[in-house]
Amino acid sequence: MLPLTFSDPADYDKINPFDKVDIMCTEIAVGKPMTMRVHPKDGKTFDVKLSHTFNEPQIEWFKNGSALNTMAKHAKH
Repeated sequence: MLPLTFSDPADYDKINPFDKVDIMCTEIAVGKPMTMRVHPKDGKTFDVKLSHTFNEPQIEWFKNGSALNTMAKHAKH
């Protein structure tokens, strides 16, 4: 699970129930927003910024799939 909030709360109202979204997870970095690309059912694609509060170890856990996977990865080295 990746807890995200809209960097600009007004962006929430721009998303409609049938819109499709892509979350650019490869952008995740400490203190930096991520991009959510919105593909409206009837309209032009647009981006909104999402914020998170993950620190470096939490980002590593996310990238590895879990804290347990991260611990197993480190145990191999």
